[in-house]
Amino acid sequence: MTDSADARSLVPGNYLKFGIFLAPFHAMGENPTMTMERDMQLLEHLDMLGYHEAWIGEHHSGGYELIACPEMFIAGAAERTKHIRLGTGVVSLPYHHPFTVAGRMVQLDHMTRGRCMFGVGPGALTGDAYRMGIDPEAQRRMMNESLDVVVRLLDGDSVTEKTDWFELRDAHLQLRPYTQPRTEMAVACARSPSGALAAGKHGLGMLSIGGTSDEALVKHAENWRMCEEAATENGKTVHRKNWRLVTMMHIAETREKARENVQFGLESFAQYFRDIATFPIIPAGIDDPYEWLMESKNAIIGTPDDAIEYIETLLKGAGGFGSLMQLAHNWADFDATKRNYELISRYVFPHFQRSNDMRDLSYDFSFTNRDKFVGQAANAIQSEIDRYQARKKGEATD
Repeated sequence: MTDSADARSLVPGNYLKFGIFLAPFHAMGENPTMTMERDMQLLEHLDMLGYHEAWIGEHHSGGYELIACPEMFIAGAAERTKHIRLGTGVVSLPYHHPFTVAGRMVQLDHMTRGRCMFGVGPGALTGDAYRMGIDPEAQRRMMNESLDVVVRLLDGDSVTEKTDWFELRDAHLQLRPYTQPRTEMAVACARSPSGALAAGKHGLGMLSIGGTSDEALVKHAENWRMCEEAATENGKTVHRKNWRLVTMMHIAETREKARENVQFGLESFAQYFRDIATFPIIPAGIDDPYEWLMESKNAIIGTPDDAIEYIETLLKGAGGFGSLMQLAHNWADFDATKRNYELISRYVFPHFQRSNDMRDLSYDFSFTNRDKFVGQAANAIQSEIDRYQARKKGEATD
């Protein structure tokens, strides 16, 4: 097998799904109302292009990641799209009472007719936790305490539970989820093993964030191993098809054009991570974000062929996953951003979904047998000519 075939064999079911992780990131100084409208338009564009899903973030501070309520955004997006699935990416469980979180997601599941997904995490921005008076060191414990309850509620249980930050008394939901047996769920997983262990404990999907360098891929693979072990220990099963890996890409017709495109917003993005964000996607002290991203393999900025090669590297490094999520970073202006997604849909999707395998087989068979088919066609035409001439000759004789 070729290297490409080796990589594609790591895709569960021979079909890699594609989506985006929409934090979103928007440069300071822009009209915030219009940035949200463009995010909506982007989801409409992705829906038309055949993207499978989009995960919408929850952030409350820092001024750059503007969506505070992903459920509200998803409800609006569901009315403007037809096919794409929409997930919370993620609901920060320590910020909410688990009873109301579960109730909101069940409502959203019904309103979207099963197109919503429920991603959860501890909360990414320390500034959010500070403003709510939450100890950052307690966030992962709080996420697990909430998740234990939320899963039980979604499964129809009546829950009585008390912790140092929430209480439920004979709590049960009014509705079952629209999606049976339960709304699809995933847990965010970065550097800490807590997300992987929580996903395995409950048999949920995993959303891997935190970079795609060689070192990061080793960590992602280790997290998946821990997820599988936790699932076995708790009598659950997890599947790689429900493992989503988040990475960064910008694609154009040429490498030169792709690099030119990202000059629009890459430096602003890098500045945000130097100044505000908890996780340094682009570390402080980096003078050229483009060179660092490319050399560290945390992103690909290039052509569709470059994207294919890059994704194959990710598949091999992680050992296989079911969905590739592009971080919606707004490095390029809106037109170039939409063109990036179009090129990926047209030329990258088919490679990892084997969309053209039967077309290739049909084309190759037709090419191999062309002389025979052409000869048969010529004979058929000549036979018709001969029959016509014979009939005309007979009519003239009569």
